[in-house]
Amino acid sequence: MIADDSLIAARNLSLHFGSIPALVDVSVDLWPGEVLAVVGESGSGKTTLLNVLSGRMRPDEGVVWYRDPAGSLADVHTMPAPALRALHRSDWGFVQQDPRAALRMAVTAGGNVGERLMAQGARHYGNIRAEAIDWLRQVEIDENRVDDLPRNFSGGMLQRLQIARTLVTHPRLVFMDEPTGGLDVSVQARLLDLIRSLVARLNLAAVLVTHDLSVARLLAHRIVVMQRGVAVETGLTDQVLDDPQHPYTQLLVSSVLQA
Repeated sequence: MIADDSLIAARNLSLHFGSIPALVDVSVDLWPGEVLAVVGESGSGKTTLLNVLSGRMRPDEGVVWYRDPAGSLADVHTMPAPALRALHRSDWGFVQQDPRAALRMAVTAGGNVGERLMAQGARHYGNIRAEAIDWLRQVEIDENRVDDLPRNFSGGMLQRLQIARTLVTHPRLVFMDEPTGGLDVSVQARLLDLIRSLVARLNLAAVLVTHDLSVARLLAHRIVVMQRGVAVETGLTDQVLDDPQHPYTQLLVSSVLQA
């Protein structure tokens, strides 16, 4: 059964890597404007779930439905490849843990942001540049850096530039894979505040993969806890983290409290 207003509805997803179960009968829903955190230890299946939900990886079994702006449902994994690519350039965005994998390091900061607009058909150079500068400001990058190459940016600036590149086309849904991973604590805090404000202001829906429960608590409305490919617990973030029911969730929460 699929809710009439869900944005993403995944049902009975299973995937094996050889004999290793990466996903086992996982079902999740996402609503417009909602942030869903997927948490668990390394190898729990959280990034695999993100890749299957975003169409980057095909499951052995199960289906992922996406509801477009007109209200029609589309099966993500039976879409023609050009249609899926177009979806990733328009309605969807993807923020990777390593921004260097998403950015073109030999293209200016403004060019990185403007390329996504050009992929949607924008051709007026002045408008593209103005939009790029506006988004640099929104992610707290000095507009005077618009013509600088990303290889001269710090790690935090690279991640903020990737966010600007992702959000410039105003996607409805963003997939985020450990967006604060590998950054210093003070840089993480600043980036988390930025992500939280942008998600709220733009009314974005997001699927957030993180191993950090404090990140999930700060950003997510609901949470899915993964263990060995199984979604062992799901619910409102505060409810799950304050009163975990599954032994594995209890172990995750207690390990944070003891740290």
